[in-house]
Amino acid sequence: MAKKTKAASTATLEPAATPRMLEHYMQTVRPQLAEKLEQSNPHAIPRLEKVVISMGVGAAVTEKKYLDEALGALAQIAGQKPIATISKAAVSGFKLRENLPIGCKVTLRGDRMYEFFDRLVAVALPRVRDFRGLSATAFDGNGNYSLGLSEQGVFPEINPDRYTRPQGMNITFVTSAETDDEARELLVAMGLPLKKQGEGDAAA
Repeated sequence: MAKKTKAASTATLEPAATPRMLEHYMQTVRPQLAEKLEQSNPHAIPRLEKVVISMGVGAAVTEKKYLDEALGALAQIAGQKPIATISKAAVSGFKLRENLPIGCKVTLRGDRMYEFFDRLVAVALPRVRDFRGLSATAFDGNGNYSLGLSEQGVFPEINPDRYTRPQGMNITFVTSAETDDEARELLVAMGLPLKKQGEGDAAA
């Protein structure tokens, strides 16, 4: 009788598709920036390094369920498990104690970062009511850009029947750019709808 042997698995994993926004950066944006910024060193061309999404949930001080809802919504939006953020100081007027969970955040890198950027630009921002573009001046002086959204429902991943309480968020794009002007060139080339400098800011 032939000895039984464990059959070797022949299944192979298909390689994950390259995010559309990463392809756009590599094939179109990076060559454009290299020419415009007169950079021959590919490592010196500005790029996205990470995206940080955070939610402040002040109501969690009295109702923990609001933080649980925010954690669930942020996980749906980011495709990655967020962490709770903790208060650093006590504020008696707000009934806030030190080391109390009052928000959540997630940091995206690599493919998830580019996929989120794509969904934000192509789907979420166009769903913002009366949207006329983002502020062109919300840079921090170090090549990073932040924007705020007033509620999470602009992302199609959010089920409005499950997440009924509006929850705002802050999104920060951390780039390798050395100046705000270089970061602006990068983000505009990638499709972030920034207003032209001098135009009034829009509230998202």
